[in-house]
Amino acid sequence: MKAVTIGGAMVDSIAIIDDERIERMSMRNADSSFLLLEVGRKTEAGEISQHCGGGAVNAAVSMARLGLDVATVIKLGQDERADTILRRLSDEGVSTRWVMRDGRSATGASVIISSHERDAAIFTFRGANTLLSSADLKADMFAADVVYISGLSNESADCFPDIIRQAKSLGALVATNPGIRQLTSRASSFQKALADIDILSINRSEADALVPQLVGEFGEGGPALEFDGSGEAPALVRRGLGSGGYDMSLPRFVGAMLARGVGHVAITNGPDGAYVGTGGELVHCPTLPVPVAGSAGAGDAFASTFVAWLARSGQTVEAVRAGIFNAAAVVGHADTQTGLLRADDMKERLEAMGDQLAISTWQLPD
Repeated sequence: MKAVTIGGAMVDSIAIIDDERIERMSMRNADSSFLLLEVGRKTEAGEISQHCGGGAVNAAVSMARLGLDVATVIKLGQDERADTILRRLSDEGVSTRWVMRDGRSATGASVIISSHERDAAIFTFRGANTLLSSADLKADMFAADVVYISGLSNESADCFPDIIRQAKSLGALVATNPGIRQLTSRASSFQKALADIDILSINRSEADALVPQLVGEFGEGGPALEFDGSGEAPALVRRGLGSGGYDMSLPRFVGAMLARGVGHVAITNGPDGAYVGTGGELVHCPTLPVPVAGSAGAGDAFASTFVAWLARSGQTVEAVRAGIFNAAAVVGHADTQTGLLRADDMKERLEAMGDQLAISTWQLPD
């Protein structure tokens, strides 16, 4: 099975800071928290290391390890960071046929500060990731079984409708994992493309941001879901989604996205697990409790694995479990790729441990 990933490429510099060397402040009336650094002080790090990352590169490595024949469409600068990414892709068996180098900006980079239960603060330089244009797109790029579009940076997000159109015209399974900047700054073009998206993967914050775009047509509130399992219902079943003073229940939000034409809607919510809506049904899969070394890359791991496994098996429940297993493997490492599983390891875990991830299923109200 052939796959193409499109989007960001980065070199990540990761600094691991011991908890006692950096303060954390959490807001009482919001979900935000902050890492506090003392001005003018040299803070000792437990480790500082460099790794390749970025949504398209993470997804390409993930899918290649799962056995797909993968190429990636990214823009890099004319610099050493670009050389580092190209070597990494080659080592992982990812085709660089469609990699472009542009001298107008340096290759994207980020600095990740990881501390306090390994929650990360990330400083991002998008660089060449912002320079993709519709003129760069070639029809041959999309001659694949799966086209996976990660978050597109700044002006590169203007290409999103063209990418969707070309991929769909060639019969590809079209999957996307857009970032919140793209969802909000290019809201109109994103909404128009929904009918051609087979798999949409977003996190809770991104789903929250979409609510104001949906309430005009589908209304606020919505039906609740009954939970017959032990303990509390999953968090989004209780909480729902909301932003800007607008709120929607989870079934209404998922139903709205399906009504707009999306084939599968996947929403991740950190330790709460993942929710997938398709064909009038909603499933929830909890996370696998594991020691966490870093949270960066977990969303890419889940989304790319869910897409790859669903494309190969056609089984939603098995695909969401595979996504959860790969996300759990990734958070055991500070970087975004070391933990990514290979196909044989994934199959073994699904066979041996799949039942540990208890699936809850609901029929979505009409």
